This record gives sequence, C-alpha cells and structure tokens, in this order.
Amino acid sequence: MSNKDKGTSGISRRTVLKGAAAAAGLAAGSGVVTGFPTVWAQNPITLRQVGTGVSNINAIAEKCKADLGITLQMTALDSDAAAQRTVTQPNSYDIADVEYWICKKIFPSGKLQPMDVSKIKYFDKIVPLFVNGKLTPESTIAQGTAPHTVTFVEGKDSTKFAKEQTNWMTMVPTIYNADTLGIRPDLVGRDITSWADIMDPKFKGKTAILNIPSIGIMDAAMIMEAMGEIKYGDKGNMTKEEIDKTIAFLIKAKKDGQFRAFWKSFDESVNLMSSGEVVIQSMWSPAVTAVKAKGIPCVYQPLKEGYRAWGGGIGLASHLKGAQLDAAYEYINWYLSGWVGAYLGRQGYYSACVETAKEHMTPAEWAFWMEGKPAAEDIKSPDGQLIEKAGAVRDGGSFSERMGKVACWNSVMDEDRHMVRKWNEFIAA
Repeated sequence: MSNKDKGTSGISRRTVLKGAAAAAGLAAGSGVVTGFPTVWAQNPITLRQVGTGVSNINAIAEKCKADLGITLQMTALDSDAAAQRTVTQPNSYDIADVEYWICKKIFPSGKLQPMDVSKIKYFDKIVPLFVNGKLTPESTIAQGTAPHTVTFVEGKDSTKFAKEQTNWMTMVPTIYNADTLGIRPDLVGRDITSWADIMDPKFKGKTAILNIPSIGIMDAAMIMEAMGEIKYGDKGNMTKEEIDKTIAFLIKAKKDGQFRAFWKSFDESVNLMSSGEVVIQSMWSPAVTAVKAKGIPCVYQPLKEGYRAWGGGIGLASHLKGAQLDAAYEYINWYLSGWVGAYLGRQGYYSACVETAKEHMTPAEWAFWMEGKPAAEDIKSPDGQLIEKAGAVRDGGSFSERMGKVACWNSVMDEDRHMVRKWNEFIAA
C-alpha cells in the first residue's frame, strides 16, 4: 500500500482549518483551493447523498470528512430506486449520485439545479467522452444515451439539454466503465469470445442477466445482435417491434431453462458467481474483483462485439443554496482531485479525471489498470486484498482499448414505458 493510499500527502484540511492559515483557504492535501474555508469549521455541514451502491462507499465519506470536514450521509439504492427518489422526494437528499441514462429521465423534472462550469476546478481535465462524446478526435460516437448528450443545459435556469457545450452542467461525471460478461474460466470449459456465448445450450441453467430493465435490455440486445437474430437501428433506442422481438426471445430462453437467475444487486451477482451456480453472466467490474478477492477465478471477458458502457455523475438538488451549495461544489472539486479516482480505479472503474487519479496510484497500479501492462507487483483492492498476482494483465487491456470499443451506452428509450412493461412480462413469465 502506497503512502498515497493511507491519506493525501501534505497538510490535511482539518490541520489547515485549525491553524492561522485558514484564511488562505488552501487544502494542500486534497488540492482544493476555495474562498470559503472556515464555514464548515465553525458550522459543520452535512450533505445527504443518494445513489447506487457502486459509488456510495463508506471509505469515500470517511476521507471526505477527514480532508474537508464535510459529513456525507450516503444512501445506496438500485438504479431505478435512485431515479425515483431523485424525482419524487427532492427534499430527502442534497446530492444525487446517478447514472447518465437516468439523467435523461430526471433532469427535465427540475429537481436538480444546473451547475456553473466555472466553479468546477478540474473541468478541463474531464475525459472528453463526457464533453463531446469522443474518446479521441477519430472516435465514433456509440449508440444509446451517450453522456455528452445530457451533460449540458441551455442556461442557468434551463431543464433543456443543450446540443453543445455550455457553461451549465446537469451533472459532473465521476465514474464510468465498459461492461461485458463475467465468466468462471475454470467452469465454462471453452473460450468465450462473443455475447452470444451466454445462450450456448451447454450453459443451460448456469447463466444470469441483470434485472434492471434499462440495462438488462441492452445486454439482451448485444446478445441477440451477436447471434444474428436481429439487427437494431439503434440498440439504445429500439422501436416497439424490436422491443417485442427481444422480449419474446428472452421469454423463450427463460422457459427453456437457460437462465439460473436475474440479479438486481452487486452482492447477488458476486454470490451467484462465487458459488459456481452461474458460470457466465452480466457483471460489473468490481463484482468480478470481489469474486477474485475471495481467491476464486473470475474473468471480465472482452468480447468481439465490444462493450456496453455506462457513466455516473453527481447532481445538485435544486434546494441547495448558500453555505451548503458552496460545500457541495467543494465536495465535487475534491471528488475530482484524485484520491477518489484512484480508489475507484483500484476496483476496475475509471475516473472522470484520469490525470488527477494517476497522482494517487503507484506506477505499477497505473500501468496495470490504465495501460493494460503486466502487473509489476501484486495488485490489491482498495482495502488491501490480493486481486491479481504480479505478471497478470487486465481483462480487455488498456483504458483506450476498453473505452475505445464501446458499442452502446446505457440509455432511456423513447419507448421506455413499453420496454419496462414488456421487461416485467419477461421477469414474471
């Protein structure tokens, strides 16, 4: 574990606030420079954050408290519950930590306030995927709800998404990844190269897909297109006919006994894989990491058709103002300053500001997670468990290889209601 793991180097914010340097407003350790350093020393601030379990992590709240003196109260829900809470209970949270496909559902409701780009210290370091949709100038923009399409609104009081970059953001990106299928290499008994492999009769009763309609339908689309069953116009925005055909296919596969389970939570997917009940399934990168940390072989398998990607961000409740709003901006700037990015990076996720995360990772960690190079030393999880032994290579390779092969982003379709209704028919079938 590097020194950077044990805490940010230099002076902590708490030390600064206690000392005469408070007026300078410089938190050297976290790299945050603000003009309002003493507010939460004298009047402690608590921010209530609601979001998914992916990024509502106690270690982040503890580090935030140590560096900034801001208390984060985190509530972890599944994706759909987080979206519903954001819209229907706007006074029950201050920070909404939600996914970009959900932003399309929630931002037009007016429950979140546009954020002033000029207050986002590391805005110029945010990966361009979230600003213009392209990893490199040559990249093609993937199907689905590409994050940049819902990142900006037209003005300070607008709920209308802007066609191009403006000074007002819906959410500040925090975390994202390229998702694929997880496999138990010791149990599948053959090479897995395609999304279609999950439907191999050999794996009957030993497969699972995730039961979050907007995401599960995308995995199903990747599978069906790979099998040659259908060619979608846009996997992220299917027609009613395409939805119906997809669900009919899933219902038949379910009745034939192809699936062992339909999971909703990270823990469920880990348990299914660890127990060996399932040998190939929809999975999230840290769930694969969690299985490996138990000493059980598990691979996040690169597939020839590419990845299904998702991204998450932090939005601010419309009721935030004054000192609480200032604290929320400071929290966001701290979030992007590197420690959190490195913490998430050790779980296999990517940070919105990869440059700042690099400063908080060892050269060996950075080379393994971001450059796709063989591990120069044993690779550990954020809490110090062994994930990979020296010499291992990350599944799928480097950041640019993985995020450069995104086939579609999680999305909300125009026919969303029809899709959810049909998906529920599949789960109930």
